[in-house]
Amino acid sequence: MAAETPGGQELHSEAGRGVWLGAAAYGIWGLFPLYWPLLEPTASGDILANRMAWSLVVVIAVLTVRRHWGWLPPLLRQPRRLALSALAAVAISVNWGVYIWAVNSGHVVEGSLGYFINPLVTIAFGVLLLRERLRRAQWVAVGVGALAVLVLTAGYGRLPWIALTLAFSFAVYGLLKKKIALGGLESFALETAFIFPFAVGYLVYRSTTGHAVFGHDAGHFTLLLLTGPITAVPLLMFGAAAIRIPLSSMGLLQYLAPVFQFLCGVLYFHETMPPERWAGFALVWAALAVLTWDALRQLRVDRLGSVPVPAAVPAPAPSVTS
Repeated sequence: MAAETPGGQELHSEAGRGVWLGAAAYGIWGLFPLYWPLLEPTASGDILANRMAWSLVVVIAVLTVRRHWGWLPPLLRQPRRLALSALAAVAISVNWGVYIWAVNSGHVVEGSLGYFINPLVTIAFGVLLLRERLRRAQWVAVGVGALAVLVLTAGYGRLPWIALTLAFSFAVYGLLKKKIALGGLESFALETAFIFPFAVGYLVYRSTTGHAVFGHDAGHFTLLLLTGPITAVPLLMFGAAAIRIPLSSMGLLQYLAPVFQFLCGVLYFHETMPPERWAGFALVWAALAVLTWDALRQLRVDRLGSVPVPAAVPAPAPSVTS
């Protein structure tokens, strides 16, 4: 057996570190349902505003420590990218706000469904908006996913609007991030900067109208303050993982977050799962299994030197989630 070269060992070590960092990032996002209830009785809107405000404080500190501000002046001279960043800030605010409300209103499982079906919505966006071509297996996955939504609609007795809002807002966010083409940390700084004045204004308004926005004691205030670091830490882990392992690996790791969210909803919060909901989720998981199998198969074809067919493949989740 040939001895592994030092360079090969280093690459292997870096890849292993990347897998652990990616798994940790998605694991933290997947366990967010355990954190948001700790902030009650603070309203969901107040939690969202705190998260946006403290996130900007944290990201500014990180950029300052790294002395990484050179990207900003050129960007300020590009109004189109600034406008797209503002739209991305709105999309992620909707996503975060709905998710926080869903968790604190007893809809953790439906929230996880949104992130399960997000890759399918992303693929649909690729076809409809970017004129991408799908392979046969991808069409099958999208069709099964659409059937799952119909089954879940019957099971819930209503359209699963929480899941659909999360999936579509996250897909819009990913599409905008693709067009902005800015690093994860930098784009997140810009997005939180756009939202910061509105978040602080909302918190000031709530305080002046007699609502205890900043908690009832020092411990509660600390939990609100920590919404910034717990948002930034997995983002930094994600960025570190993305430069160490292939995007295909990140695409597989992304399923950890909704799996953990689903398990939190069923095992910790004891949300009911009647047979028709299990059937709907089973269809979603089947669609994702087909999608994953097709992506891995195409990856092997590409590695063998075949000419790849232009297609929309499931991309890893954007920088932030949940």
